[in-house]
Order: sequence, then C-alpha cells, then structure tokens
Amino acid sequence: MSEILRVEHLSKVFPDKDKGDFWAADDVSFTLKAGEKLALIGESGSGKTTVARLVTRLLETSSGKIYLDGEDITHAKGTKLKEAYKKMQMVFQSPIESFDPRLTLGDGIMESLLNHGLEKEAALAECQKLLSLCGLSREFAHRYPHEVSGGQCQRAAIARALAIEPRLLILDEATSALDVTVQADILKLLQHIQKERNMAYLFICHDIALVQDFCDRVIVMHKGRIVETGTPDEVIQSPKEAYTKKLIDSVL
Repeated sequence: MSEILRVEHLSKVFPDKDKGDFWAADDVSFTLKAGEKLALIGESGSGKTTVARLVTRLLETSSGKIYLDGEDITHAKGTKLKEAYKKMQMVFQSPIESFDPRLTLGDGIMESLLNHGLEKEAALAECQKLLSLCGLSREFAHRYPHEVSGGQCQRAAIARALAIEPRLLILDEATSALDVTVQADILKLLQHIQKERNMAYLFICHDIALVQDFCDRVIVMHKGRIVETGTPDEVIQSPKEAYTKKLIDSVL
C-alpha cells in the first residue's frame, strides 16, 4: 500500500517565560498507509490532539515535516491548503459545536459540495445520499444541530467529512463524548465506510480498549513523545513501557 501520510520529526513548542517552553509535540515521526487505520492514544495532555491539529494545519509547526500523499503541506496555505483538504478531513470530539447552530445539518454538509461547483439541487441529492450512508434518513438534512442527539449529530459530521471524498479521515476523540452503545454504532459505521471507500483513518483516542478491534496499528504518546508502537494486540498484551501498562490498566 502507498503512503497517504508521513510525519517527520514534528514538534510544537509553546513559549512560556514563567514556566519555560512547553513541548506539546516533541520529535514525532510516523507513517500512515492508504486504507490503514492507525490509533494515536494517550491520556489528556499527551500531545495526540496537538499532532492532529498540526497535521490538519490548524496549528503551525515549530519544526518537522508533514507529507500528504507525497506533497509537503507543512506550511501550506491558500490554494495548496484547499487542495490538501480535498484529500484530508477531520471529525471533531463535539459534533454539535462543529456545526453552525444557525444552519441545518444539510447546509453544513452541502457547503463543501457547493464550494466545489455543484448546483444546489445536485448538492442536496448528494447530501441525502451521504446521510443515508451514515445511517440517517433524508429528512435529517432539514434539522438543526440542537434538534438531534449527539450520536446523530456525529453521523452527520462524518457525512460532512465524506462529502468531498477524502482519502484520509482524522477522528479527534470522535466517539469519546458518546455513550458506549452509540460508540459501538459509530465504530461499525466507520468500519463499513472504510471498507467501501478504502479510506485511511488517524484515530485520536485515550481509550486503548476502544481501538483494540478497530485499528491496525497503535501509537502511544506521553508528554508529547511517541513511547510505544505496534499492533493493538502487541501493545496490550506485551507493553514495553510502564506508562503504557498504566494506560492499559486504567481501562481493561
């Protein structure tokens, strides 16, 4: 399989005159192949969300390189960044907050379709197809974010991310705000979509048990650095680091 994402020696430093510089990400390197599901796990403050925001260019890097489908996007702006977002989309932890409360879910999903040249009627038809793919009826296009449950809103957020057919989906704690039953439903949905579209997932999560049967590989982060990597079974059954053992014991 070809690489869809390569991260080389990525770092993010937040200067602090009083406490000293804070390294939110420190020399992080990894690759993600097309069609692969990679989990980035760690407790709150471990640096995993910082890495996700650096990869998606929501934060500027302090050092290092980011390659998306072979293209250097480390400092991409304007048209180049817009082209990158055709290949890469992100699903956030709080789905309701990720939608404009003044617009319907359908408006949010159709926005990128309209921006890429579809007529409104065609965009609505595609929106309804995406909602159906994500397990929602067509009429959800006319509902507002506050009118649906958290799980339904997250399904709509996934539909929105899929609208321009990206090759990479970055899921930043995308199930952590949902109850256990809904989490399982969303993971089943993501499995189905991944098989249908051969997408790559970068799955940001604090719960290693959640990704045990979902992801192909796991990267464990602690204090901004990668401390362990392997298949979920390798990391869970034979952890090499004390921190990883502690992380596993907290959820298993």
